[in-house]
Amino acid sequence: MELRQLEYFVAVAEEANFTRAARRVHISQSGVSAQVRQLERELGVELIDRSSRAAALTVAGAAALGPARAALAAAAALRHAVDDVNGLLRGRLVVAMVAGCTLAPLFDALAAFHLAHPGVELALSEDSSARMIDQVRAGMVDLALVGSAGAPPADLESISIVSEGLVALFPANHPLAERRTVTLADVARHPLVCLPTGTGIRTVLDRACDAAGVTPTVALQASAPDAVADLARRGLGVAILSESMAALRDPGLLAAPLADVGLPAVLALVWQDRANPALRELVRHCRASFREPLVAAG
Repeated sequence: MELRQLEYFVAVAEEANFTRAARRVHISQSGVSAQVRQLERELGVELIDRSSRAAALTVAGAAALGPARAALAAAAALRHAVDDVNGLLRGRLVVAMVAGCTLAPLFDALAAFHLAHPGVELALSEDSSARMIDQVRAGMVDLALVGSAGAPPADLESISIVSEGLVALFPANHPLAERRTVTLADVARHPLVCLPTGTGIRTVLDRACDAAGVTPTVALQASAPDAVADLARRGLGVAILSESMAALRDPGLLAAPLADVGLPAVLALVWQDRANPALRELVRHCRASFREPLVAAG
């Protein structure tokens, strides 16, 4: 069997679709299908169930996925070790960031890294924080900018960038307009506009409500903080965002900190501690770039 066969098999397994897998590995769908078929012939068992629209793993495929990922990681580690000795940086890094987040320092770091190491291909994607953390653990993403409730996951390397509380936003004619601070019980009496489940800020809110025995009504949710604030400005609910997001609020909105939410919303870079000199160099650029106060997202 060949490494490319394992790569294509892992891509199909993770994408659950031959077309998306082909786009991911930059070859034709027929090429991916042929190589996976060849791998199945060599192993003497079907790895992918092709009987439905989704490319689902068979029992044998599920058993093969972990070793296939491990083999690819070992091959990459071998290449990285040799490149490290030779002082070369090449390959591909997948960077992910929370949807709806725009952080100039991250883009500055990516640009500086690309200028210094043009032999390394960079891929950028967006997703929810929860999914990106799982993707980093699975080796699908090299570096992710995520939001978390409290400290970043202990099993991953991380740089915490922002740690802050939550704020409620509402128009000047809202019943809460006279309040300098509010509680979860206060805002739960009104419809809420929030970021989606899986984001760090939403996780902080949900955990705090559970701990306080409060059941809010989330009327609307949007992945972009600006959209959350704009919906609140139009009277569709109380927006829940972070302190730094609230600092950039629409002039037509008032802000009141949520006084009884003790868990902070944290924005952090996370990655696995792997023998990858390109990733180490990218992290170095990020450390240099993330030195000024930032606006958190997600």
